[in-house]
Amino acid sequence: MTAYAREFKRMAARYTSDLRHRGLIQRALKGYETKRDEYKGRYQNWSEARQAASEIKWEAINHLDRHLAEFITKIEARGTRVFVAGTGAQARDYIVGVAKQNRVRSIIKSKSMTAEEIGLNEALEHAGCTVFESDLGEFIVQLRREKPYHLVFPAMHLTRDEISRLFHDELGSEPTDSPEELTMIARRVMRKNYCAADMGISGANFAVAETGMISITENEGNARLSTSLPKIHIALVGIEKIVPRLEDLALFLPMLATAGAGQPLTCYNTLYGGPRQPGECDGPEQFHVVLLDNRRTELLADPEQRDALHCIRCGACLNVCPIFRNVGGHAYGTTYQGPIGSVITPHLRGLQDWKHLSASSSLCGACTEACPVGIDLHHHLLQNRRNAARERPSLSEKILYAGFVFIMRHPVLYRLSTRLAPVFFPLHRLVKGTFFDPLRAWTQTRDLPVPARQSFHAYWNDKMSNRKARHGGN
Repeated sequence: MTAYAREFKRMAARYTSDLRHRGLIQRALKGYETKRDEYKGRYQNWSEARQAASEIKWEAINHLDRHLAEFITKIEARGTRVFVAGTGAQARDYIVGVAKQNRVRSIIKSKSMTAEEIGLNEALEHAGCTVFESDLGEFIVQLRREKPYHLVFPAMHLTRDEISRLFHDELGSEPTDSPEELTMIARRVMRKNYCAADMGISGANFAVAETGMISITENEGNARLSTSLPKIHIALVGIEKIVPRLEDLALFLPMLATAGAGQPLTCYNTLYGGPRQPGECDGPEQFHVVLLDNRRTELLADPEQRDALHCIRCGACLNVCPIFRNVGGHAYGTTYQGPIGSVITPHLRGLQDWKHLSASSSLCGACTEACPVGIDLHHHLLQNRRNAARERPSLSEKILYAGFVFIMRHPVLYRLSTRLAPVFFPLHRLVKGTFFDPLRAWTQTRDLPVPARQSFHAYWNDKMSNRKARHGGN
């Protein structure tokens, strides 16, 4: 078992035993489901909308080379500097380099999961920059020195009282349980940071190839300030965020809002196409787009699981997942939580180190049903399990399965084993969970089924014998 798997089990045990935490998350997500279903019902046909979205993303991902080239050509024509980063380290080095060249000291940042993925904040702080999160949820978890809890709702695990105490301790504000007052406390701090920032950093929800623009969706307006007030704007964009046409956003923007937050449309939807142009009164003087690969092309090369790149990061699969609802977001120990995180993290960070996430699933299929672009999530979890076992099977599993195959190929041995199973079952109870238990990995959290006193084969033979006896051998 890897260190990551041990930490996951430790955190999962901690959170599942915390009934207050579980109740808080489940109540929050119950309200989400009500609003999501309400707005799904306003679509003429939600299933057809999902199918259309899936086909658009299929076209975008399967012709990614062409769409990326078009996007780069169009956005560079307006003065944007584009850097294609093969790894997270290359992306960090480029952004830190821009900061150093421009003597940046203060950075304001809107919500970006790709920045979390590559550890960008830590790299910039190590280079001497101060990074402020401008999204309210991200700002709260930054003050707590935590990672985001959820793709869309970074601070959903906290109550008003906890946030009030945090603001009192960190910002010196008066205690309050009013959401409006808590928001205003954060707003007063952020306003100063916006005005003082030398650089703004954002992610992107979509990158439109046809027009060479990035699309950012938000509910607070913080991204607009983060990208327009500082002299430099850097957008860190995963290469899978490409959509072919501007008209595709007419489907994706409301779908993202409905599936992700139970809204008809997110409050602010903004397109960015370049730095300040001649004659324009506002906007950044420099605009950099960093296109991040970071092993995404390896996933692209896998035709079986390639559709995981269709993800629009709405968080719908987290919201319906029974595992996430019980262990919470921090237990995963990675940037992307829930079913989508369990599918893509082994690809992005190593299959053997992170295979435990794919095993931490009920395989109920709720994630696949909720996904607005129809990613086959629960089957991808099974495929990750298979690939991990095929790549590096354990010695005990090799011996166990080789013995199983040998017995199944020899009927005499199979019948003998079924007769002996009731005899050996009490012996297994003595070694259960110990080093000598060949089924230890399975029986640590499960009970071995009690063998039947009589096999079906023997039962059927007895039944047929009795029947022949009653009918005189006919």
